[in-house]
Amino acid sequence: MLKPALTQRDPAARSRLLLTLIALALLWPGLSLSELDLGVLIDGSNADTMGVFLLGFWPPAHDTAFLYLLGRATLETLAIATAGMTMALALAVPCALLATRALSISALSREGRPHWWAQAVRWPVRGLLIVLRSVPEIVWALLFVRAVGLGPTAGVLAIAITYAGMLGKVYAEIFESVDPLPTRALIGAGGSRLQAFAYGVLPQATGEMLSYTVYRWECAIRASVVMGFVGAGGLGQQMDLSIRMFAGGEVASMLLTFLVLVLLADLLSQLLRRSFV
Repeated sequence: MLKPALTQRDPAARSRLLLTLIALALLWPGLSLSELDLGVLIDGSNADTMGVFLLGFWPPAHDTAFLYLLGRATLETLAIATAGMTMALALAVPCALLATRALSISALSREGRPHWWAQAVRWPVRGLLIVLRSVPEIVWALLFVRAVGLGPTAGVLAIAITYAGMLGKVYAEIFESVDPLPTRALIGAGGSRLQAFAYGVLPQATGEMLSYTVYRWECAIRASVVMGFVGAGGLGQQMDLSIRMFAGGEVASMLLTFLVLVLLADLLSQLLRRSFV
């Protein structure tokens, strides 16, 4: 005698449905508070105005003098992002090592209960990383423009401070997510914590660190463009000037250049992962 087929039910279906309903219930007041009104895009003459505005972007500017200016601004943007990321890495890696429990003797032991003095060291470092990344880079850029004047220096310092907090937090979490057995074996065999990190933690974390670092470098390029609108140099400052002069063709060329930069960053990320992982 054949038994009737058992009906399979997702045990998490009710909780997912409840979370979906809660999210939808919270979405409506959020839209109301944001005063989102997509109808203004097609209301009255707004659609015609936007059409004329977009037509001004074609054809992209390609004269020799502008291309020279565009190339110089692009190199300046890359320099701002790269210098800022370098300074951020110099601060983020030591902070990540101090904030992570991956090299903690108590965490690697069977008990897994950290000493009070270890927590007393980690929490101030974690607090510093929170402070660094809590203030947007555009705000830091405004402050540094007042302090050091207009130019790339303000953008570099703003990226360095904000991205140091982001990189330090994520690096610490990546270190804690790796398999602790190699690190435990190295420390148990008499190796130092630095050796355990170099041979036990870092080989497992390299792939994620490279991927996230290149992604943040891509974000730094975008951030440097945005900070250019407040006088931090690069493509953003030139784009601000072109927008003020209603030079849509120049803006289109800059947007295409920006698209190429993001594409190259994505290709670089894939190349690094294939080469070092």
